[in-house]
Amino acid sequence: MKVAVIGAGVMGTGVAHNLAQYGISTIVVDNCSTQLDHCQKAIKANLRLYHFHPHHKKDTASVKDIMKNIHFTTSLTDISQCDLVIENITEDVELKTKLYREMNQICDKDTVFGVNTSAISITAISRLIQNPENVVGIHFMNPVPLMHTVEMIRGVHSCEQALSKFHQLFALVNKTGIVVNDSPGFVTNRAMMIFVNEAIFMVQENIAKAEDIDTLFKTCFGHKMGPLQTADLIGLDTILKSLEVLYESFNDDKYRPCFLLKKMVDAGYLGTKSGQGFYSYQQSYLL
Repeated sequence: MKVAVIGAGVMGTGVAHNLAQYGISTIVVDNCSTQLDHCQKAIKANLRLYHFHPHHKKDTASVKDIMKNIHFTTSLTDISQCDLVIENITEDVELKTKLYREMNQICDKDTVFGVNTSAISITAISRLIQNPENVVGIHFMNPVPLMHTVEMIRGVHSCEQALSKFHQLFALVNKTGIVVNDSPGFVTNRAMMIFVNEAIFMVQENIAKAEDIDTLFKTCFGHKMGPLQTADLIGLDTILKSLEVLYESFNDDKYRPCFLLKKMVDAGYLGTKSGQGFYSYQQSYLL
């Protein structure tokens, strides 16, 4: 099995890491060579760092050997022979539309596409491919190597064979896929974005500090991370784009993005990946 990972950002890095450590031949594509270098360094660092985490695969292969499973490239045409494509580019409908039209010309008619998105319609994306039944939604949770459940989205045209291909892949990497029907935000983000956005409003309104809001969620509700820590990990730009999609899709004010969130994104405070969000971070590769 050969898998293409499109986009070498936070999610693409985690997906490629996870596939490679289980010996799956992986091609990572990004149009920015600097981003590919960053991705490669991050995977190497995280393979060492996560080794001692109880939820991470205990690798018997060396980092060097695991990295041999990954080919990094800026050329999209290199994915022509891949069985599966996992697309992880930014939450932007226009960029995704352009990409899928290009992949439609490059990939085989039997290639199965997994759209790794937080809120964008899988059904709409599938219409850009000659065989729309081969497009499904694949919503990984971050950090990918440590999370064992994937939200899978069945679009209107998605066939059982395409879903089965990804179930088979997930079985190889010790993950379970739960299938839901296509709807903006699906299950996880449709619910999560509300409490993340409300938590940001509470910081803006000076109701409580970020640390105290997160502590209340962890100690009162049993969450492993608070909503603002989660937002920093996902990326505040991704949170904003997801809320904008939900707001536009449902025309419901409960998804109206908080002004503080917009202001932080404008300032470049994107969370862990920029080093500053609701918390400050040393530049690391916990991506």
